[in-house]
Amino acid sequence: MKLHELSDNEGAARKKKRVARGPGSGKGKTAGRGIKGQKSRSGVAIGGYEGGQMPLYRRLPKRGFNKPNQKQFAVINLGLIEKFIGLGKLDAKAEITEDALIAAGLTKQKLDGIRVLNKGEIKTAVKLVVTGASAAAIEAVKAAGGSLTVAAAAE
Repeated sequence: MKLHELSDNEGAARKKKRVARGPGSGKGKTAGRGIKGQKSRSGVAIGGYEGGQMPLYRRLPKRGFNKPNQKQFAVINLGLIEKFIGLGKLDAKAEITEDALIAAGLTKQKLDGIRVLNKGEIKTAVKLVVTGASAAAIEAVKAAGGSLTVAAAAE
């Protein structure tokens, strides 16, 4: 099979309805928009309009708060670190930094830093240096004979 021989299954892609192309098309003159009114005109933006009734988004109370300067961390689990050491993508004898984790392909980017969580199991003694870690992850690394250092995030 070659690239030019590829095609959709029969009926998979429906052709776009062409409107305002004369009375014979069945969608001529007003193009199915009816006569007059806001929706018959171009540039309509009705959105959450409910015909004069108080719209739902204004009837419901506001709740919560999103911090504008909130930090976002890339999350890596201990089980994944163990797996990558087993595959030979990470060197357990050397210090594992955030840059080493990105180079190994554990995460694409570090955002505001990398945070290690205790999901999975770690058996290898490793020396990790990351921006954040859960208390359980720190304990698990220490139990395996390694160390986990939490460095301050670079501002």
